[in-house]
Amino acid sequence: MTSTVPAPGIRTAEGSALQAVLLDMDGTLVDTEGFWWDVEVEVFAGLGHALDDSWRHVVVGGPMARSAGFLIEATGADITLAELTVLLNEGFEDRIGRALPLMPGAARLLAELAEHEVPTALVSASHRRIIDRVLASLGPQHFALTVAGDEVARTKPHPDPYLLAAAGLGADPTRCAVVEDTATGVAAAEAAGCHVVAVPSVAPIAPAARRTVVASLEEVDLTFLRGLMPLR
Repeated sequence: MTSTVPAPGIRTAEGSALQAVLLDMDGTLVDTEGFWWDVEVEVFAGLGHALDDSWRHVVVGGPMARSAGFLIEATGADITLAELTVLLNEGFEDRIGRALPLMPGAARLLAELAEHEVPTALVSASHRRIIDRVLASLGPQHFALTVAGDEVARTKPHPDPYLLAAAGLGADPTRCAVVEDTATGVAAAEAAGCHVVAVPSVAPIAPAARRTVVASLEEVDLTFLRGLMPLR
């Protein structure tokens, strides 16, 4: 999947100010946030270091460079960021090769958005190689475009990934609904000016202006997303 070229023929959701839906991947559509932590624990155990469970909230949802960099500094492990990135990606690919559970409600929501031809993008801090593996299970046909964390100069919590996705879909960011599971992703979406639906996976997220918090994707459908913004 390309990160910048939209699929032809996408249309604005009719009868609503909603122009597009932008979805995070890990912890939002696929139940993989725990996978990342398990892999980090295993890799650092192999390096002779035990990770403090409290660090999990620090690294969740962040870009690889930030999360891996934090863990190297916190443990003092004798490994470079580039070397650790390779080990983490390889470990994660092995995990998703064995099992890739979808979050409750994810398959139904993607099918509904596709049925109503709502422009939809996948926006993740994960690297392209990981996204392409996960897409095989999510169904690449559900996304007009995808944005990977290693394809933007500044990934989440910066707004760049969501601004890029909105531009690729020809949508106004203020008329896009974003679905995220971490504070890092929420910060990126809100900085881009999007309406946010937060479905917390690891750490709590509080409601705020232009931010709605739900317990599960099973509470989210097209009617819900259209209701986030007034008619224009």
